[in-house]
Amino acid sequence: MPSACDSPIDDIEDMVSADDPTPQERQYARKSIVPRARKRNTQQTTEVLQADSVIPGMQKIWMRTWGCSHNNSDGEYMAGQLAASGYKMTEDPEEADLWLLNSCTVKNPAEDHFRNSIKKAQEQDKKVVLAGCVPQAQPRMDYLKGLSIIGVQQIDRVVEVVDEAVKGHSVRLLGQKKDNGKRLGGARLDLPKIRKNPLIEIISINTGCLNACTYCKTKHARGDLASYPVEELVERARQSFQEGVCEIWLTSEDTGAYGKDIGTDLPTLLWRLVEEIPEGAMLRLGMTNPPYILEHLEEMSKILNHPRVYAFLHVPVQSASDSVLMDMKREYCADDFRRVADFLKDKVPGITIATDIICGFPGETDADFQETCDLVKEYRFPSLFINQFYPRPGTPAAKMNQVPAQVKKQRTKELSTLFHSYNPYHHKIGETQLVLVTEESFDSQYYVAHNKYYEQVLVPKRSEFKGKMIEVEIFEAGKHFLKGRPLDGSKVFTPSIAEPLQQGEVSGLSQEQLSLQQNGSVPSSGVLTVSWSPWSLDREGLKLLSIGLAVVAILVVFMWEKLH
Repeated sequence: MPSACDSPIDDIEDMVSADDPTPQERQYARKSIVPRARKRNTQQTTEVLQADSVIPGMQKIWMRTWGCSHNNSDGEYMAGQLAASGYKMTEDPEEADLWLLNSCTVKNPAEDHFRNSIKKAQEQDKKVVLAGCVPQAQPRMDYLKGLSIIGVQQIDRVVEVVDEAVKGHSVRLLGQKKDNGKRLGGARLDLPKIRKNPLIEIISINTGCLNACTYCKTKHARGDLASYPVEELVERARQSFQEGVCEIWLTSEDTGAYGKDIGTDLPTLLWRLVEEIPEGAMLRLGMTNPPYILEHLEEMSKILNHPRVYAFLHVPVQSASDSVLMDMKREYCADDFRRVADFLKDKVPGITIATDIICGFPGETDADFQETCDLVKEYRFPSLFINQFYPRPGTPAAKMNQVPAQVKKQRTKELSTLFHSYNPYHHKIGETQLVLVTEESFDSQYYVAHNKYYEQVLVPKRSEFKGKMIEVEIFEAGKHFLKGRPLDGSKVFTPSIAEPLQQGEVSGLSQEQLSLQQNGSVPSSGVLTVSWSPWSLDREGLKLLSIGLAVVAILVVFMWEKLH
């Protein structure tokens, strides 16, 4: 039976400092209260005013995000709102006044990194605000005590939480977004954000899922399926293209389940989005589990053949053993996965099918593992995410009979060796391909582009290629990449319908605000009143007003003391 610490929490909204009494202590104290005359104490009044004199919105914030593209999208939204409110986002953790740590709960190592970052921040006397799936799923963990938390569905209130954390208060907002009792997909999609890559927009189409996998901790944080309406998603895509984006990623815990809670489905959304994609821009579909994509295979094959949609699909199989899949409660069998893969490979020539595999799930036998290896040999997946099983606290799988650690390591190593034994791209040498250039390689030596099948193509690092569709000849193939040589005389095509935002620039500001900023009518720091804010003053004006009111309060107290 799970402990009280593991039970889900519907809503916590407290604003207390670490030294405040608990509710029980407060109730007990009421019984012995004796009224007494208040003594004048100018010293005490001055101290209180000094305690409240910290002005939020002027500090530097460093943010670290772990995990999936959904988490990265949340991080971009939080950074955008904080920057629009006057905070300065910095890449240097040392110079930051506050660390915003956006966590992932999928694996033990990710949570370990998160925990160590908290400890490091505290050792350096940094203010800390926590976000993501770890504190949402288990907010009462010992190492989270006294720290501010912003829930996964409360990211639109990150400024409130950071404001209070800067002043030394502990704030926890973990509630769910609801409309007339119905759970919503999350915070609004039109909030300001800072895209990590100004050319790529990540859109979360839904949160949560319909499954109850026995190994999954994310379900504890993201909950059941809640989808955004089609029109809101289409409008978000439209706004992104107007800001110079040329590639959209759709993400969620399970994109295939999209719309089942609101009376629509994934193909309906995709056909609407395709209408908005400019020529040369591309859409990438995120992870989908086999049960839900099975319902839409015919329509999905047509969509994946569309010239503005990558012929790429991430379908996690996790294991090719039906016995293991049953223990995982994956709600499909290995043949279901094969039906998805075979149908799409037949109807969408050249499609890239990526998958995930867990090695050493509780109860997995040598025969079970061999079935998984046989599946990899059969399909020779070009993209394969191999994960050694880690039991996550509070999940049913953590209570099952575990495979010995040495066996898990050996199976992970064996599968990795098998994966690296073949080259999925060698046959593509000599091909001519159109590729969209969106990123810089990790070693900064190349630009990274993708072809129609979302295969990574490295091209020369020439500034005129960034954000462009170019034609290349493939002359080299590695395990995870291709190298392309631009064709002489080929046209460089610009898919963006507007100039992309600068790195670190806030998305979602109104045209009026952008005009004011360009004309120099607002401070160069970019402190603006954004369209989503109810304030009639900008953030800088509010700061000055608060200082003025504090001065007035001191004068009033001084005059009152003199008169009495």
